Amino acid sequence: MAAMLSPPVALSEDATPEKAGTQSPWLLLPIFSSNPKLGTSLGALGAYIHYFDEESQASMFGVTAQYTSTGSTVGGAFAKTSFGADRHRLIAFVGGGRIKNDYEDFLGTGIPLKTEDNLSAVATRYLYRVKNDWFVGLQGLYTNYLIVGQTALDDQILNALGLTGFRSGGGGAVLMHDSRDNDNSPTKGWVMNLNNIAYREWLGGSQDFDVYRLDLKGYREHGKGNVFAVRQNNQWTAGAPPSAYPPVSLRGYKSGQYLGKYMSSFEVEERFRIAQRWTATVYAGVACLYGSGKKCTESANLYPALGAGIQYVLKPEEGMVANLEYAKGEGDNSGIYLKLGYGF
Repeated sequence: MAAMLSPPVALSEDATPEKAGTQSPWLLLPIFSSNPKLGTSLGALGAYIHYFDEESQASMFGVTAQYTSTGSTVGGAFAKTSFGADRHRLIAFVGGGRIKNDYEDFLGTGIPLKTEDNLSAVATRYLYRVKNDWFVGLQGLYTNYLIVGQTALDDQILNALGLTGFRSGGGGAVLMHDSRDNDNSPTKGWVMNLNNIAYREWLGGSQDFDVYRLDLKGYREHGKGNVFAVRQNNQWTAGAPPSAYPPVSLRGYKSGQYLGKYMSSFEVEERFRIAQRWTATVYAGVACLYGSGKKCTESANLYPALGAGIQYVLKPEEGMVANLEYAKGEGDNSGIYLKLGYGF
């Protein structure tokens, strides 16, 4: 089972060092996911929460690791910080693992495929608040990604599809607007994150290509603590190898099973406040893979998803929640997840 490694969000606008003193700065959460096609993943996340000053948001330093029933192992260490009265935000991550996949229908070809992916990655992003809710910044990434078949036939199929993995190093710029009242459990505000990564051979990569991303999210409170959330996410590539194409980004789908030159998705989620520390969610979404002759007007390139979940607030001041979700995608795609944080 492939696993997506990313630093969990841990920032809060209204949290202060005095508030944090009423609770433990430590966070420990089991991580679980199960997919009838892909196996079961079990792991843990441990983190330390710290405030650098009264005006900055919460910072988090942690480690995470997972092991799956397919024999995959992934792990990493991360830091997500806010300092200087929240004028500066820095994210860093280092990790990797060995990921074994068993696809019944790889890339929609109808061909079953077993692969083993070896991945190591280092990433960092720095943001500076230039005015009000606007940030600018820089980011860098280095990955060493190798994909091999578990049998000779699998290797032949991968080579025929042009999927052999890649080594890449790149950097880019970030423009972000963030007016959320809380990163982890927002009730109002909106986010725009526009960024790029220019992968270049002189930065340690195996070839030159570019990736562009635009992520839009909005939140509106209504009723007695309910929140309606919406997200529109995009990823485009230029000159990228097929292994670097964006995957379907929706819950309920395995990352890497469906790839396209371009990907766009749209999600809506209703978050119901059912008790002081409990919420429930229902959501729906659809993603499209397009480019290189594929169009979103063709149903074969559309990937719908539905789901529901229940959440418990672990850290009230920071708004951090433990989230148990079920997601159903197209065909046999589905999954159960226990993780930190809402879907977006």
